[in-house]
Amino acid sequence: MKLGIIKERKNPPDRRVVLSPEVCKKVLSRNKELQIVVESSDIRVFKDDEYVENGVEITKKMEECDVLLGVKEVPIDALIPNKKYFFFSHTIKKQVYNKKLLQAVLKKNIELYDHEVITNHKGVRLVAFGRYAGIVGAYNGIRAYGLKYDSFNLPKAETLPNQEVLILELKKVQLPNIKIMLTGRGRVGNGAREMLDAMKIKRVNVKEYLSDSFKEPVYCQIDASEYNKRKDGVRGNKADFFANPQEYKTNFTRFTKVTDFYIAGHFYGDGAPYLFTREDAKHPDFKIKVVADVSCDIDGPVACTIRPSTIADPIYGYDAKTEKEVSFKNKNAIAVMAVDNLPCELPRDASDGFGEAFAKNVIPAFFNGDKDGVLERARMTKNGKLTKRYSYLQDYVKD
Repeated sequence: MKLGIIKERKNPPDRRVVLSPEVCKKVLSRNKELQIVVESSDIRVFKDDEYVENGVEITKKMEECDVLLGVKEVPIDALIPNKKYFFFSHTIKKQVYNKKLLQAVLKKNIELYDHEVITNHKGVRLVAFGRYAGIVGAYNGIRAYGLKYDSFNLPKAETLPNQEVLILELKKVQLPNIKIMLTGRGRVGNGAREMLDAMKIKRVNVKEYLSDSFKEPVYCQIDASEYNKRKDGVRGNKADFFANPQEYKTNFTRFTKVTDFYIAGHFYGDGAPYLFTREDAKHPDFKIKVVADVSCDIDGPVACTIRPSTIADPIYGYDAKTEKEVSFKNKNAIAVMAVDNLPCELPRDASDGFGEAFAKNVIPAFFNGDKDGVLERARMTKNGKLTKRYSYLQDYVKD
């Protein structure tokens, strides 16, 4: 079997890769019947020579591969017909901007496996960049806080080599006695927590966070059961919320009265209530002045996130009264960091982590008859048609 690691061609350029040189070396040592080749790239965070040093061939002949591995969407004109591809297609939610891509995949008889739906039998994702989004998101949020108040100026994350150096920079920072709210206990939320813990910021529970005063910065991490409540007053729980989101309303506004800096690391699903609305943000008791929206759902659960920001220009201001974008330095503005491709700022670490998970959870399925159904669940197309699991996209791909 021959795996090919393709060059990333989407703009803006993405420096990440599915399998790093070190992971390739490990995978090849475990699977003697496997061959891995890499398409030359001057964009990738790992140089061609690093792959060669680890026993991986550099080639232009990707059409000779059985399976092609990428990170971001492959441009339509670069798709090789009749091949198996793995990449983030961003089509499972019927994203309008990628409709033509999925149509082309079907037309070219491509067997598409989407990283986003590589899951175990319980539906838990097996490969993801979420942890690194949380790591960079927390760093960028603290950087935004320093810039808004002219209290410190951290270097951009993209200029630093790895998480360890990000942490060293954060340890130089002295935050005032602010309260930091962190939503989400998944990969993203826990990635952000790693950075807050590395700074030795005190973690407190909900009761303490809401009622106590502190002489140092503190943070509180909550999940869906703590920022939502059932409309009927019955005590809910996380499982019930995810099964019946329409039966819930937000319980987050109690936190907006005491929070200075908010990190949004939660997953937002269809039908769930917004955490806070534009009207909520206009309330005199609304205290939040800096938001690091790692989840980055536009015009959604975090009202001040009115557009994504970019790595080049990561912070903008939101004026709650006018509901317009302003300078984040404005006294009345909420500073919003809403970069939607945060792991790209830590490409080496992110690629290493993603590759380890892919090697552990996906590659064995190529050789064990997919006994756990990992490939079957992730396969969106086959023989020019949508698979049964993704047949709900049929109306989406119609001309």
